[in-house]
Amino acid sequence: MKKILYIVLFILIFASHGSEVFARDAMSGGSADIVYESKTAGNDQTTNKVLIKKTVIKKLLNQYNSPLIESTDVFIDACVKYNLDCYLLPAIAGLESTFGKFIYPNSYNPFGWGRGYMMFSRWEEAINAVAKGLRERYVNRGAQDTAQIGRIYSESPTWAVRVEFLKKQFYNEESKMKEINFAL
Repeated sequence: MKKILYIVLFILIFASHGSEVFARDAMSGGSADIVYESKTAGNDQTTNKVLIKKTVIKKLLNQYNSPLIESTDVFIDACVKYNLDCYLLPAIAGLESTFGKFIYPNSYNPFGWGRGYMMFSRWEEAINAVAKGLRERYVNRGAQDTAQIGRIYSESPTWAVRVEFLKKQFYNEESKMKEINFAL
């Protein structure tokens, strides 16, 4: 019964946002800005975007008391290298393991990758392996948003909605930071 209530809650939350949540979710979203601007604009603007994303990820991981907090740079590097939304991997980790807090013992697998039993030697290895896997096995084969990834990644029909809910937390925090930065 509790599980059904959670599902209904998530559906109600996202029903009010309609397709707006998914429209923003082009997989290259978060990092495409960084990659594009590093080639076309001055380093200050690119550095600022990277710093905002790092700060947002670190802040939310800290808020959730995540053991992944020291991997913020790894998340950013992986999203840029594999041209993924910078908040996708942390959001998946949030859903699958409460940001790395509940994993198969010593697996360093916060993503539920390989049904959660795939073992990694450290967080960095897991982040890079999953980023590469998402790019090669999902995005490069046509999965362009969280909903399409979710159909492959998980058997749960609510997986994508719950990942989007977590990504939205990151984007909301980024909006707050941009407003503060703009005001300065």
